[in-house]
Amino acid sequence: MIVLDGTHLTIPDVIKVAREHELVELSPASRAAIEKARDFVNEKLEQQAVVYGLTTGFGRFSDRYIPEDETAQLQLNLIRSHACAMGDPLPTEVVRAAMLLRINALSHGNSGIRLSTLKTLLAMLNAGVHPQIPEKGSLGASGDLAPLAHMVLVMLGEGEAEYQGRIMSGEDAMKAAGIPTVKLAAKEGLALINGTQIMTAIACNVVWDALHLAKTADIAAAMTCEAQLGIKKAFDPKLHALRGQMGQIKTAANLLRLLKGSGLARDTQPDKVQDAYTIRCTPQIHGASRDAIDYVWNVVSREINAVTDNPIIFPDENEAISGGNFHGQPIALAMDFLGIALSEYADVSERRIERMVNPNLSGLPAFLTKNGGLNSGFMIVQYAAASMTSENKVYAHPASVDSIPSSAGQEDHVSMGTTAARKARLILDNSRKVVALELFCAAQALWLRGEDKLSPATAAVYRLLREEIPPVEYDVIMYPFMNAAEAMLRDGRILRAAENVCGALE
Repeated sequence: MIVLDGTHLTIPDVIKVAREHELVELSPASRAAIEKARDFVNEKLEQQAVVYGLTTGFGRFSDRYIPEDETAQLQLNLIRSHACAMGDPLPTEVVRAAMLLRINALSHGNSGIRLSTLKTLLAMLNAGVHPQIPEKGSLGASGDLAPLAHMVLVMLGEGEAEYQGRIMSGEDAMKAAGIPTVKLAAKEGLALINGTQIMTAIACNVVWDALHLAKTADIAAAMTCEAQLGIKKAFDPKLHALRGQMGQIKTAANLLRLLKGSGLARDTQPDKVQDAYTIRCTPQIHGASRDAIDYVWNVVSREINAVTDNPIIFPDENEAISGGNFHGQPIALAMDFLGIALSEYADVSERRIERMVNPNLSGLPAFLTKNGGLNSGFMIVQYAAASMTSENKVYAHPASVDSIPSSAGQEDHVSMGTTAARKARLILDNSRKVVALELFCAAQALWLRGEDKLSPATAAVYRLLREEIPPVEYDVIMYPFMNAAEAMLRDGRILRAAENVCGALE
């Protein structure tokens, strides 16, 4: 059970709820704060005070006063009119993360929602009622208005949801789960959809997987280093300490730990003084991306505990401040940066693949096959890696540098943060595939080089790969082996195999 108080949620907590369906509850302090803020809203309604979103329209219509007897209709109209997202539905892990993050943001007690309404969303999350939220349509301006409106539709018994593996109407899903639907009161619709929870939910999942990819990319690089008879001295800690970049220092330490005891990668090699950059500069290249991941991790860690709707209520100060905490710029910039950092893993990995399949660079049979000409070997594996690496260059173009004004110029700068997050997710997928192809090629190269000379850590990974991927002596259908390598990377088997021998990687 994860207890929410709006302040102490962590990215690992989000992953537990999103992927493992960990149960969630509100802390007693949060329940009290939520009720206190709601009392403030009710007081302002009684006073007929002019407060944005309580007694006014939205966006360009913020100068239109709405009387109290129409506020419920105002909130319903808001949700229906704003549910304008399109495209394929977001993955369940993203939907669950977004629901969790919205609950956590509202649990601060600065939004004015009723406790009973928030408990409905909490019950949906715990019961596995997952709104169908299309992935496209958010500007990341007043947060993720359009996709979050699709989430709220199900709370009202509208829209569509997935429940127990079936897609059905929101009304049927709520009935099947035994959860009463909600009739929104003043401020509640705005409180539920005005925030950065979709982009941040995607960001949580991507940055979590990015850290896992970073460690696995170090494993792939270590195996390629062995296949290339690399020089370990380039990873000496005193060299990297002189530069002081933490990601670089961590990567070099990982490589030395992974290569300890190798009979192929040595401190010196008799026939060369130094390796090519893709081997020698792995700490510098991977390390820079590690530093970027750490930066994004910290940004996202702050955002998952942030209050990001509008207006924000301060009951103790008797204030409702209309500001801009919903603006997605912090996540937009971070996710553009993460996309660039993740693309570099594919970029350098593809070049290491090229060094293994190219006989002019590898000292191995051309395209890692003993009978070249009759057999193409791993020639087209490198093509596939090159294709996805090139595709990443398109996705890595930043979304955050663009802005298309909306709401008749009222929202005249938008973040495109959700687009940035979605692009980072696409880059992650491509980069994971390319690193998996490097593992596939490295296993073949090490089979040709002499599998009995591997370090204990890389030998464990090699044995794991060989459980599903045999050495390729003659041309075969390759894609099942490629997919198997990716599956081992995605589910953590590659990383666990190495760490079981050499200890936890940095």
